[in-house]
Amino acid sequence: MLLVTRHQLESKMDNDLQDIDMVVGAKGSPLQLVLSSVYQLDAPVGNIKLKDAGRIAHLPLVQQAIPLAYGDSYQSFRIVGTDSNYLSKYHCLFREGRVFNTALEAVVGSQVAARTGLKIGDTFAGMHGLSDNGHAHTDFLYKVTGVLEEGNTVVDNLILTNVESVWKIHEHPDEEYGGEAAVGEIHKHHSDKAVTSIRDTKQEQQHADSEKELTALLIKYRSPLAMISLPRMINETTPMQAAIPQLEIKRLFSLMGIGIRTLQAIAFAIVLLSGISVFIALYTRLKERKYELALARAMGSSRLLISWFLLSEGLIMVITGFMTGIVLSRLGLWCLSKYAGAKYHINIFKLSLLPGEWHLLLATLLLGILAAALPAIKAFRLNISKTLAHE
Repeated sequence: MLLVTRHQLESKMDNDLQDIDMVVGAKGSPLQLVLSSVYQLDAPVGNIKLKDAGRIAHLPLVQQAIPLAYGDSYQSFRIVGTDSNYLSKYHCLFREGRVFNTALEAVVGSQVAARTGLKIGDTFAGMHGLSDNGHAHTDFLYKVTGVLEEGNTVVDNLILTNVESVWKIHEHPDEEYGGEAAVGEIHKHHSDKAVTSIRDTKQEQQHADSEKELTALLIKYRSPLAMISLPRMINETTPMQAAIPQLEIKRLFSLMGIGIRTLQAIAFAIVLLSGISVFIALYTRLKERKYELALARAMGSSRLLISWFLLSEGLIMVITGFMTGIVLSRLGLWCLSKYAGAKYHINIFKLSLLPGEWHLLLATLLLGILAAALPAIKAFRLNISKTLAHE
């Protein structure tokens, strides 16, 4: 179970990372920025100004900059404002429908569709924040225009729309909600901002555009030179921070590594104790059945047959133990996946055996052979006449 859990988490994170070289967001924890922007597992650090993000996106060292805008959810599934490049990055395929083209059109991931029942043409209202207790924006209904095929990526658990949809919903103060923005809201509510009217001037509209915000940018470098200079430049000269996903995830797994290595050591000790137990059981049974084995030898059974009988008995014991462990591990993974799927929208269940588990099977067989070797040798050297005379 430990092997599968670690493998599934690592492969899931690698699969979700794709070719994202850098994440740009608000100042704060770089790990939190990566977890919230790439893996959708944490609350966003904050927001960045659209004009600041635009400057980064147009730098010569940047090949691609994908905007992300958060703020709402539906039945605990996050609504993400972005563009079609986000779908292309994760190689998304449509089960039915099309991509969003205008504001308040939405594309839902496979897990979202399966758990909420949303289908093409359905409408729904986003919930303020990331919990089910937020305020519902019933005045602005999203319309489902597409449902994605399952891709085993983070997109499976997202509702995607364009950034303008998020701005449109949050561009006015929400008096019912008290004017307070949830963590990660894309646009802060300002009580002193008047509702757009026919008297708005071009200058006021430009000011409103300058106040628009994004949650993060997913950056792909144009050249390796960007990896050296771009993160440092952003961290030192802008009000934003740049985080390298590979480094942050590597740091996360290094922190987890101590606990994982400890559990692996405990598991190794348990396996070793199991081998000793098999040896004791076989050796005890050999002493108890010495007379039976001597009779079998006297009736014509060869030494090799008797030895093979004890050796196969040890192998049957360790193989039965291994299979029982596999079944129990998959049952535990299924329960853990149900919990993680409901809370974090992560599926770590895997039915097939990993390469590491095949190696573990070979190690188990070797341990069983070693445990049964001494009893088999003693049975091979069994003195028939002495044993029968003694009995």
